[in-house]
Amino acid sequence: MPFLIYFITTALIGLTIGWWVAKILSKATISTLQNTIANLEKHLEECQYQSNTLQEKHLKITKELGASHAHTHYLEEKIAEQGQSVEQLQRQLTIHFKNLAHELLEEKSKKFSEHSQRQMEQLLTPLSEKIKGFSQQVTQYNQESLERNVALRTELKQLHDLNLKITQEAEGLTKALKGNTKLQGGWGEFILENILAQSGLVKNREYVIQPSITTEDGQRLQPDVIINLPEGRNIVIDAKVSLNHYEQFFNNAHRSEQAFHLKQHIHSIRRHIKTLSEKRYQSLYNLQGLDFVLMFIPIEPAFALAVQEEVMLFNEAYERNIVIVSPSNLIATLRTIANLWRQAYQNQNALEIATQGGALYDKFVAFIEDIKNIGRQLDLTQKNFLEATKKLYDGKGSLVSRAEKMKQLGARATKVLDQKLIDRAKEN
Repeated sequence: MPFLIYFITTALIGLTIGWWVAKILSKATISTLQNTIANLEKHLEECQYQSNTLQEKHLKITKELGASHAHTHYLEEKIAEQGQSVEQLQRQLTIHFKNLAHELLEEKSKKFSEHSQRQMEQLLTPLSEKIKGFSQQVTQYNQESLERNVALRTELKQLHDLNLKITQEAEGLTKALKGNTKLQGGWGEFILENILAQSGLVKNREYVIQPSITTEDGQRLQPDVIINLPEGRNIVIDAKVSLNHYEQFFNNAHRSEQAFHLKQHIHSIRRHIKTLSEKRYQSLYNLQGLDFVLMFIPIEPAFALAVQEEVMLFNEAYERNIVIVSPSNLIATLRTIANLWRQAYQNQNALEIATQGGALYDKFVAFIEDIKNIGRQLDLTQKNFLEATKKLYDGKGSLVSRAEKMKQLGARATKVLDQKLIDRAKEN
């Protein structure tokens, strides 16, 4: 029993404490909620105010946009009406001008067209001929360039064949020339002329054979050939034949004899170098020569044998301003010179084409100016025509109106104005 009383008492006390704590917490929560509700109501009022403001702005913008659309539509209608009015006015003016201009302009236009046609033909015919000539020159230049390239490939093939042929001819004539120095010299000059004929150079234009030259002291010299180069330069070629010891070198079976004749063969070439150097062709006052002279040895094996045995022979000659050449490298040198001349002629043609092109351009500029002048004359003619038609038809003081009035006043006249002219004057 006491335990039960204790339990009940404890429970009542716990309930009392719980009620009291709950009451305290309830009061704090209610206060907090009331503050929150007050804040929310205040925020709601602000949002409501902003919403009302935005609605007012939206209504205002909507009204302005509607007014703008209406104004835009009004402007578009006005523009369309004005465009139609302008088009109608243009059509009326065009028809009116055609009616006014037709009768008087027909005869004038016919005469002016004939005159303009003749003038245009006078301007265009020379221009057309110039253009045609320029086109033909360009076509010819391209065709010649292509042909020269093909010819150059053919000539390169012929170079070897020609060299072989010359060498065979030289060896075949060895016995016939042996022992006759004058005949050897003539034969060397013949081989040289034959190479020149195959080089592509033109005789008496790119080269001259055995010209007579007089030095400052009156000495007369006659080199075998003078090669003319572009820009006024020259190269002297002199043929020298060393044949006897070369032939004996091949026909002798003893080594000692071969060595002797080989030495004499080289000595003969050195003697030719010394003799040619003393003539000083490269220093002649009336030649614009290079600093060296070409000494031509027409027998290729003789040249090769000497240079192979005496490796400094070429340098010895060069120190005396002499360059030793054989048929093979002489042909190559002459072909190079021929190509230089071709290039020079091409440059001359290109310069002529450029000159003709400049003249063509100047002519074209003058033609454009003439066209502009014709346009200005046409504008002036049209302006004068309009002024004349105004005097003829427009207003009460027009010529047609006054002439008709004078007739009505009793002026004697044997001719009658066209009624169409009178009607047009009345309309204006």
